[in-house]
Amino acid sequence: MSTYSKTTVILVAAISLVLPGSFSLLLAQVADEHEYLLLATSRTSTMEKEMQEAADQGYGFAGVMGGETSFGGNEVVVVMKRSSTDRHERYDYRLLATQKTSTMQKEMQEAGDTGYIYKGQTVFKTTFGGDEAVAILERDNEQVSVTPYEYRLLATKRTSTMQEEISEAGRAGFEFVGVTVSSTTFGGDEVVAILKRSVPSN
Repeated sequence: MSTYSKTTVILVAAISLVLPGSFSLLLAQVADEHEYLLLATSRTSTMEKEMQEAADQGYGFAGVMGGETSFGGNEVVVVMKRSSTDRHERYDYRLLATQKTSTMQKEMQEAGDTGYIYKGQTVFKTTFGGDEAVAILERDNEQVSVTPYEYRLLATKRTSTMQEEISEAGRAGFEFVGVTVSSTTFGGDEVVAILKRSVPSN
């Protein structure tokens, strides 16, 4: 047995003697394995469908990135995960993709009004040229009541302008959640930031 193995055994034995209840908890944590599912597609509409199918099997969103892969060309890549305790349908997903930031603002707000919360964003080069801003939103089916969110999407070519706008949004109670740099249809290369705040109940 190696020195590392002996140290590990002694440490576990000490934990079991001093804190017997904690030892059972430690074993439970080790047994709680995670399963990962990688989704990749060149069509954002297909990605939303595949994400929802994975969610119906107990998977939840873990991360997203858009870029060029070796075999698929320009793709959106999403990683989903589930633990041994997450085997039931829990989440609904909405994937928004557009070349116009004004359209993204409108679609995000429509989703926010029904309780969808921002989870991630990326930039994705489309088949026909240009970049699409992609945002992923999630709604938890187990929440007791729906909490609506207000979203603010800021897009500008100048970082000094972004500084001013994001500071103003922060003073209004908006929380920064993500930023990307993309080439939009009308704005050229823009810095796109997304912020959110919960809507106060009446």
